[in-house]
Amino acid sequence: MRGALSGALERAGGPATGSILIRGARLFDPRAGLDRAGDLLVREGEIAEVGGARQLEAPPEAEVVEAEGLTVLPGFVDPHVHLRTPGREDEEDLESGTRAAAAGGYCAVLAMPNTDPVVDSAPVLGSLRERARDEARVSTGFLAAVTRGQGGEQLTEMAELADAGAFAFTDDGLPVARSGVLRQALQYQRLAGRVLALHEEDPSLSGAGVMHEGEVAAVLGVAGIPSVSESTTIARDAAIAGFEGGRIHVQHVSARESVVAIERARAEGVAITAEVTPHHLCLTEDSVRTLDSSFKMNPPLRSAEDRSALVDALRSGTIDCVATDHAPHAREEKEQPFEVAPMGVTGLETAFAALHTRLVLPGVLDLATLVERMTCGGEPFGLEPPTLEPRADADLCLIDLDAEWEVGEAGYESRSANCAFAGQRLTGIVRMTVATGAVAYRERSFAIGAVA
Repeated sequence: MRGALSGALERAGGPATGSILIRGARLFDPRAGLDRAGDLLVREGEIAEVGGARQLEAPPEAEVVEAEGLTVLPGFVDPHVHLRTPGREDEEDLESGTRAAAAGGYCAVLAMPNTDPVVDSAPVLGSLRERARDEARVSTGFLAAVTRGQGGEQLTEMAELADAGAFAFTDDGLPVARSGVLRQALQYQRLAGRVLALHEEDPSLSGAGVMHEGEVAAVLGVAGIPSVSESTTIARDAAIAGFEGGRIHVQHVSARESVVAIERARAEGVAITAEVTPHHLCLTEDSVRTLDSSFKMNPPLRSAEDRSALVDALRSGTIDCVATDHAPHAREEKEQPFEVAPMGVTGLETAFAALHTRLVLPGVLDLATLVERMTCGGEPFGLEPPTLEPRADADLCLIDLDAEWEVGEAGYESRSANCAFAGQRLTGIVRMTVATGAVAYRERSFAIGAVA
């Protein structure tokens, strides 16, 4: 990965020194204008050469991957994951979470700070970065909290945390509820030089809601969370950011009113970016009729009209990127009644396949747009999108776009199984992922049968 903050990314194993020749694949990189059959040579962490199909010579001792019928894409970048480290390693740790990321085609992830303890000091952040150097399968960065203990009152030492390698600041899982605290954080942003990533929710409107406030909640008799809880907070935060000349990133957009608020802010010159999750792009409140807690997350799944507005916004670029909000939970926690089960679902291993199946194959979104939106998640935070161009860092994934598979049938790389797409048949599976020139993931059957 390259960019202004690439030095804050950590991955186990150090610089890659070997060579990999991927032979006879479809090479697809919409940013580079590349879509043809060819060979791709990885050497010493970089894409050394791109050539015609079966035209490149394998260097001595190179691994040769016979990839006919497969597609090479730039690696995906997820700006919003929960790796549960420190504090809840029973749900996920750096190794298992980044292994799940690699299994989903991701070459880099950015982890949230709502851990135990919260990542709100330089020593905690430094310890995480050190662990990532030993455990992370893909490049991993860490966001620090906006407020101490995510209490919403006192700011963290933002400049010190930035110097210690914080990618950005967020109290994700909680909003920065007080306008004055947000304004102060935006003022300190000038010293820290980092984006504020914001969980947009008005707790006084969300109340005790556990799903979208709409028709399904009324039928089930369950307390709902209105979409205005999100959209009005976006409008407020954008107004403050505009006043202070700050930069904000809106996390997990879920409602059409929120799209309108983002469009309005951008038109007024606010420096605002936004992300959307695969589950909000593919599912609606109708999934919650069974009261299966695998469909319980915050923000909640909303109406079909909301989902359609999110897809349109992703296509147009109003929403900049896809983020999974990968949120592992222990099985016993998710097996509680819907009203008391924790919010959150996993998503790293299924993101591409779900979006490819639900949006690309039906013709709702073209493959080029999906690839662009899944590879640019680091841009709001100073990372350049991966590319298949020569001399770029070798961050890529090898995908069988035609393969069908059942989610969860073979288990998960993640330690947790609370996936919203569990049991569904999807089309498109990752066979191999290369992160900074090293193989970060290889499907078991592919490892046995496809490497010469």
